[in-house]
Amino acid sequence: MSTMQAWVVDEPGPLRRHPLVRAELPIPEPGPGEVLVRVRACGVCRTDLHVATGDLPRHRHRVVPGHEVVGEVALLGEGAHRFVPGDRVGVAWLRATCGSCRWCRSGRENLCPASRHTGWDADGGYAPWTVAPEAFAYRLPASFDDVEAAPLLCAGIIGYRSLRRAELPPGGRLGIYGFGASAHLTAQVAVAQGAEVHVLTRGAGARALAEELGAASVGGPHDAPPFPLDAAILFAPAGELVPVALEALSPGGTLALAGIHLSDVPVLDYQRHLFRERTLRSVTSNTRQDGEEFLLLAERLGVRVATTPVALAEADRALEDLEAGRVRGAAVLVPDGLP
Repeated sequence: MSTMQAWVVDEPGPLRRHPLVRAELPIPEPGPGEVLVRVRACGVCRTDLHVATGDLPRHRHRVVPGHEVVGEVALLGEGAHRFVPGDRVGVAWLRATCGSCRWCRSGRENLCPASRHTGWDADGGYAPWTVAPEAFAYRLPASFDDVEAAPLLCAGIIGYRSLRRAELPPGGRLGIYGFGASAHLTAQVAVAQGAEVHVLTRGAGARALAEELGAASVGGPHDAPPFPLDAAILFAPAGELVPVALEALSPGGTLALAGIHLSDVPVLDYQRHLFRERTLRSVTSNTRQDGEEFLLLAERLGVRVATTPVALAEADRALEDLEAGRVRGAAVLVPDGLP
């Protein structure tokens, strides 16, 4: 076979909020330093939704989305030597950096102005096959099966970086706004590290999952937590929650904004929202070191990954369910014909 059925992001039409269409594409060939990967699972991330709907600017015409890819190396490109055919690998959001700018040289490759991203600048995993630079692929813990491992590659890694950016003190109180794929993994890491976690989210299913995973309290997104928070992470892409979360912080607390896209933030009141050394921080992508650290930590802590498997043929429905808040944990696409 020389072609495959994949999903691509088409131009939006008047009746299409999520312009994903099926397309027949050539099976890609790995270039120098790349590997061809047979996709066995691909997580459905909110960033895929932002790419599909145009919330993020289009970087490539008719791109194949998907950047939480678990698969098997099938073929090596010229000069590739890190893996061998048959190895299981993970392909994540950060795909390439220049390696020479001041950000790359200082260990902050996530800020590289020349960075490229899977499912945005290059084709991703909403397909049976994809290619990836071997230098940016991950070896995956054996304790997670393919479907479980997929959400770790963005939801998990970005949640881990967001937790670090929030600078939660040991044993502190952490507020989590929104409780989807990333939040449910981050909460487990925080609880395992001794934090008291308070979840504020919409949806009965998300609240029930938060309680199962050890949240000290669960409420609605506009509710005040029972105690002032030492740190908070906003996972929901809702700018109107920024002042709500800032006002819930203790003096000296930090709010980290986890998403690549956020709706407009209302005007902040300096005294109510920022005074007494409250800090507001964004999160931009991740470094490969973040990924390696999180994958090791997830295995050691026995992180539980709540997933909803979906056939690749129903990727458009999966995005609609994600936007409507109908997904428990993380939706994961499984290519047609795979178990």
